[in-house]
Amino acid sequence: MQLTVQPQSVLKKTFGYHAFRGKQGQIVDRTLDSNHSLVIMPTGMGKSLCFQIPALVLAAREDPDASARGLTIVLSPLVALMKDQVDALCRKGVAATFINSSLIREQRENRYAGVASGKWDLLYITPERFQKEDFLEVIAQRNVWLMAIDEAHCISQWGHDFRPDYTRVGDIRKQLGCPTTIALTATATPEVQIDIARQLDLELHRDMELFHEGIDRPNLSLAVQDVFDDDEKHQHIRNQRQRIEGPGIVYFTLIRKLLEFSDRLREDGIEHLIYHGDLPRRERRQLQEIFMAADSPLILATNAFGMGIDKENIRFVMHADLPGSIESYYQEIGRAGRDGLPSECLLLYDQRDLATQMEFIRWSNPDTQFYERVFDFLSNDLEQVNAFGLEWLREKLHHRQKHDRRLETALSMLQRWDVIRGTIEPMNLELLDEYPREKLDDGFLVDKLKRDQEKLLRIVEYAKHPGDRQDFLNGYFGVTK
Repeated sequence: MQLTVQPQSVLKKTFGYHAFRGKQGQIVDRTLDSNHSLVIMPTGMGKSLCFQIPALVLAAREDPDASARGLTIVLSPLVALMKDQVDALCRKGVAATFINSSLIREQRENRYAGVASGKWDLLYITPERFQKEDFLEVIAQRNVWLMAIDEAHCISQWGHDFRPDYTRVGDIRKQLGCPTTIALTATATPEVQIDIARQLDLELHRDMELFHEGIDRPNLSLAVQDVFDDDEKHQHIRNQRQRIEGPGIVYFTLIRKLLEFSDRLREDGIEHLIYHGDLPRRERRQLQEIFMAADSPLILATNAFGMGIDKENIRFVMHADLPGSIESYYQEIGRAGRDGLPSECLLLYDQRDLATQMEFIRWSNPDTQFYERVFDFLSNDLEQVNAFGLEWLREKLHHRQKHDRRLETALSMLQRWDVIRGTIEPMNLELLDEYPREKLDDGFLVDKLKRDQEKLLRIVEYAKHPGDRQDFLNGYFGVTK
């Protein structure tokens, strides 16, 4: 490829860095040579540059026909963060945009027109967009030379944040003409690494080179403290806040518990924010902005908070409850100390928390009988299902439990297997095929349940580990020193 600008020039002029970090330069060169890569890099270490710089280098090539210029598609599961990511690029003078469900029709059509005319060099999009015929017509007019997949662990059904729509990436890649592909994540076990490549119709190490920058964050201190009741948890949270004045996050599993601890801390005179998924979207956005702008905020949050939080000086992350997996725990502590200065990560281990996580696992793993009941409603009462919606169907299937996500999981998987299509909220579904008995058999579902239980066992082993906890994490993620 004949380049009119060099990667190092883009790195300096556009992003303000004088040198690549770690293996970034190798990844950029490999991408520009049209080779595929899987990049595993700790949070905050510059994964995005690995595809942004090749995208801009290619776009800088002189071409009289703008629509013929190469386009980089960035697949992301994080609708709420696309605007932030694109705004940051636009401030640097990069021709980037996003298209997702947050846009009104006029905005969407304007961006479609811009894509077709070659206005944009980077396009951030969700996998669901590829089910829209109008988008497929637009994207067919561009030469998509690079597909970047952010949060690539979502591709794998064995990843900690599995998203059925993300498993369509192999089909999407074919629709785009099998462009150069770069998949990026902060966490992936060896098993998940292989599965990511397989879902892309590639073979790891043969078609797709692995760049593993490790998971070690030397400035983070990892500690676990056994506790026996909520009073001890409250004492540790209070002491941590009084001892460390910098920004901090305390993670909870249950909203009810979060609110209880919030009341107790307010009685202590400890100011803080609270963030959870039941808050209106606008209020969540405002809370995130307050946290980012404040000097030394403390926030009590569920795991709904954190994706895209890039506050460099978070001095501590505490888990008041046991996380569901090593992967989610590592993602959450990764928000601490991005400025490279010492930061503390403390997990409070109460054996009673195991019961809550076991219940969560049960509620996120429908059995065969549940799938069959859902399909029966879709087959015989689809008009009522669409008219009355998700909560009506939930009440027909089981007693209402706040954290019971079996229905959402079942509908998502039926969408994945092309049995149904449409939207879940608001409910507007269409039945396409028969029940996929060969795909949703007892063996598959039991295996999935077993893997989720094993993930929970490993976080318990981490909590009880007598040795170096960073070594434990390295072993779990298959990192050799």
